Amino acid sequence: MGKHRLPEPVLRRHVRTSGSMSKLSRALGIALTPASVGPLERRPYPPGQHGRSRRKESDYRLRLLEKQRLRAQYAVSEAQLRRTLATASRSGAKTGEVLVEELERRLDAVVLRSGIARTVQQARQFVSHGHVQVNGRTVDRPSYRVEVLDVVRVAPASRSLAPFVVAAAGGNAPEHVPPHLEVVLPALTVGVVARPRRAELPVVCDEQLVVEHYSR
Repeated sequence: MGKHRLPEPVLRRHVRTSGSMSKLSRALGIALTPASVGPLERRPYPPGQHGRSRRKESDYRLRLLEKQRLRAQYAVSEAQLRRTLATASRSGAKTGEVLVEELERRLDAVVLRSGIARTVQQARQFVSHGHVQVNGRTVDRPSYRVEVLDVVRVAPASRSLAPFVVAAAGGNAPEHVPPHLEVVLPALTVGVVARPRRAELPVVCDEQLVVEHYSR
């Protein structure tokens, strides 16, 4: 069993350490932060002495890679992803699509997509430090699930802090804001106007392979 497994402790360590996000981006083949775009373009292969070598990937490794990509893009733990998958599997709809849509309802994901935060790690920090409110109430859980008609905003007392001044000026503005969000960056406010839809989300992942990974 052990000979077929990828070193998932490496994924956990990289997700928690912002300085290694470029290495993780290269390992997964996707840019996880704006700062990792350049290194990935210059060296579009995994780090390490064998990074350039090409080898045939097993079905297991391909499915595991997709799961790692999804985890990294939302910076969620293995347990969090499993719980979200369990919720998605009970929905009656396509499990993979619902899985991504449920992850997108996380408060830290909303803060990221709106342009208030530059990376998902920064979004998690903003929420956990009490800088974000939902419907006027401070919420410090990045995993909090937003609902349609919720209003997410930066707490008034936090708006003068440098990261939020940059955000309000459009410094983190994404190229594309998913249509389920209505963003007013100068006011550091986000309205949730619909449920997220997988086809409209900028997530690089074959979610069906993630479902198959857990179904094996």
